[in-house]
Amino acid sequence: MQAPKISTAIPKRRYAVGEYAAVVLGEIDSPDPMPYRFILAVVPEGEAQPVFYVIAEKARRAEAGLGSHKLRVVGEQIEADVSVSDRWADLDAFSEEALLVMRKTLGLMDEHPFQLD
Repeated sequence: MQAPKISTAIPKRRYAVGEYAAVVLGEIDSPDPMPYRFILAVVPEGEAQPVFYVIAEKARRAEAGLGSHKLRVVGEQIEADVSVSDRWADLDAFSEEALLVMRKTLGLMDEHPFQLD
């Protein structure tokens, strides 16, 4: 898994989804080449490290006609681009879509996210 390298970040929202904790991070400082706008980091209950990420990163020039940011998933068994849109630069739109992508990918569609803060 090619997890994002995060030097510093500010937690923007926290959620409980079944037996997982999910945190939306913003204001991310990272040595990775593509700038991150937001990252949803997903941690299993009782664990310390994330096992799944939904990432909004700056779109490449070739994708810029589709939108400003690319939505990408990274997990132990998956690394894939989801879509490109201007919407992924917005905290509300990113959070909603990232939670949906997380629930679909991890088989949690019966679980409803509960915002903790």
